[in-house]
Amino acid sequence: MDELRSSRWRLAHGRELELGGKSVIMAIVNVTPDSFSDGGRYDSTEAAVEHALAAIAHGAEIIDIGGESTRPGAAKVDAAEEQQRVLPVIEALRDRSDALISIDTYRAETARLALEAGAHIVNDVFGLQKEPEIAGVIASAKAGVCIMHTGREREKLADMIADQALFLDQSLGLARQAGIGNEQIVLDPGFGFAKETAEENFELMARFAELQRFGLPLLAGTSRKRFIGAVTGRDAADRDVATAASSALLRLAGAAVFRVHNVAINRDALCVADAMLAARRNYEGRRGQ
Repeated sequence: MDELRSSRWRLAHGRELELGGKSVIMAIVNVTPDSFSDGGRYDSTEAAVEHALAAIAHGAEIIDIGGESTRPGAAKVDAAEEQQRVLPVIEALRDRSDALISIDTYRAETARLALEAGAHIVNDVFGLQKEPEIAGVIASAKAGVCIMHTGREREKLADMIADQALFLDQSLGLARQAGIGNEQIVLDPGFGFAKETAEENFELMARFAELQRFGLPLLAGTSRKRFIGAVTGRDAADRDVATAASSALLRLAGAAVFRVHNVAINRDALCVADAMLAARRNYEGRRGQ
């Protein structure tokens, strides 16, 4: 079955992670004053590290550290400020945990410094296209990469899956030209990133399985997003239950990695989804004998 197909994700510093057999949780650690649901809560190194360690204790395998908010209308920060925020957190977490570390950046120099500091993965919300030299940084470090689709700063095609293909094919071309192998890549369809309406995001959920056409592991990042609030009527901080429901549904559609704020509640939902998928696989195996 496609949703249970296992692969090894090759990461920097000789690390790797098995994807497919069970859900993998990537915990969000925003070292920012203005992120949409937790801005300012973890904007000191110690607060961010303690939050990351708590996420690991609850079941996160990856900590995704970001120094610039990507919410619509957020203030831009320069590279130096971004690096000042994230690098001490990466260094401290590297020394206090064996967890995998992801740097959430589109800047090549921030990615390079973060990987040198101990990060294993680069999570680029512009899919390597904002600063294409980032692909060379990732290739040189043999790092993992999350390549995200975005509709920002560009014209989208009318059909969302066709637009996913257009954008991600360009990103994958940049990756391959730089020498990044498929075993290093996870794709993220970018829920909420210039998918302006709840209907558009739910259609992306409904058609998520079509993204398996790329033959690469998929990441789902729905956590606390506006379209979740649109159907629940809840503010960002109160969207974790609905997020967990979306995570379970996307697991059934083939997602392997889940980028979330609340690790514990998503872990429980994904454990149920994983158990159901395992039972389905066992049943189909018996039926095929």
